[in-house]
Amino acid sequence: MKKHIGFLSFGHWTPSPQSQTRSASDVLLQSIDLAVAAEEAGADGAYFRVHHFARQLASPFPLLAAIGAKTSRIEIGTGVIDMRYENPFYMTEDAGAADLISGGRLQLGLSRGSPEQVVDGWRYFGYAPAEGETEQDMARRHTQVFLDLLRGEGFAQPHPRPMFPNPGGLLRLEPHSEGLRERIWWGAGSVATAQWAAHLGMHMQTSTLKQDEGGQPLHIQQAEQIRAFKQAWKEAGHAYEGRSSVSRSIFPIVNDLDRAYFGRDRDQTDQFGHIDSYRAVFGRSYAAEPDKLIEQLRADEALAEADTLLLTVPNQLGVDYCAHVIETFVKDVAPGLGWR
Repeated sequence: MKKHIGFLSFGHWTPSPQSQTRSASDVLLQSIDLAVAAEEAGADGAYFRVHHFARQLASPFPLLAAIGAKTSRIEIGTGVIDMRYENPFYMTEDAGAADLISGGRLQLGLSRGSPEQVVDGWRYFGYAPAEGETEQDMARRHTQVFLDLLRGEGFAQPHPRPMFPNPGGLLRLEPHSEGLRERIWWGAGSVATAQWAAHLGMHMQTSTLKQDEGGQPLHIQQAEQIRAFKQAWKEAGHAYEGRSSVSRSIFPIVNDLDRAYFGRDRDQTDQFGHIDSYRAVFGRSYAAEPDKLIEQLRADEALAEADTLLLTVPNQLGVDYCAHVIETFVKDVAPGLGWR
């Protein structure tokens, strides 16, 4: 079965001499170059993490629009946008514009948020939970407003003497991109949130971190999560097909540079720990020669269940090296798994 293979970049930068990305400008421009290189290498997607108050990528839409203008085939997305920080109305306009520039290739991953650099950072953006709400409830409320706006239905009363002529009836936000509502994803950290996303018609993203719901290895818990998502999607009866993605740190070792970077990688088992108030399972990394990787990845139950794999790339090692990792996986590993 052909599987969608993309990359996921956290967009780190640091002024360290060891980093190939020493400024925000470096990261933004290199992200565009990496997306172009990934498309040329045969990958299917370019995805970017969104973090605020950090030396990482933050505002995604200018970057997504630029990549959309420079590429022609790959999906372009996020993994994920923290909806505690978002104005759904402004976000609808930005997303519509970026999707139109790309020709309808946006795949937007959203979430309720994760641990961050500052305390209650969303308050600095002017947002606060309503009475009786948690910050997670607020994120889900913002998300549902966003989903409703993406339908493109009119809701605003037009001015009786407008500056420019209006179409008849209530007005919607513009530019509207038809079909974008069916390309929204939710970063689900548990079975329950995966089911919630499915009922709302959002596809599911799951990363290398998940709420521990039983003590099993990450890939087994994620496989159960994806199966629950698929069942909930079927029950919801959506007119379009539901999708699921998993993120993995996978490094094929084919030369001395790969060996120097990842040949001594010790993160070969899952780890369990606590984030905020819950226990979490952190996924292992994979680093080996292609034939060994094929054998290891065949045992990953979540990869078997998902239709999309996002390779987390070490963006500070530069465009050439990250493109090498992606191309090596696509050409030397994916065919052995039956994905190409």
